[in-house]
Amino acid sequence: MPTPSEKTIATSLKLPASVKAQIDASAAQAGMTAHAYMVRALAKTAERAKLRAQFDADTQAAWEELQRDNAVYDFDEARTYFAARAQARQTGAPMPEKPQPKPWREDSAA
Repeated sequence: MPTPSEKTIATSLKLPASVKAQIDASAAQAGMTAHAYMVRALAKTAERAKLRAQFDADTQAAWEELQRDNAVYDFDEARTYFAARAQARQTGAPMPEKPQPKPWREDSAA
């Protein structure tokens, strides 16, 4: 979100009358000016686009790692491990043994 002290740049946005009416009504309901409402909406949309791009990049990297390493962890084993680890931290018991990765595809040559 933009900060109050951030430099602003004027721009023009032509909206259909019905969209402007919706913005005016929504802004009034939120206790904001239409201008502030649009700035907030545009900033949130831009932030979501940035987060989506990062998600897509992370997904691609994870897929490439999976293709390269052919290793995954069983969900139930991982959940049991993390629960036991949390319990060990609380009680001072020895840390549990980490689960071993398994091939994600049986037909893989890795």
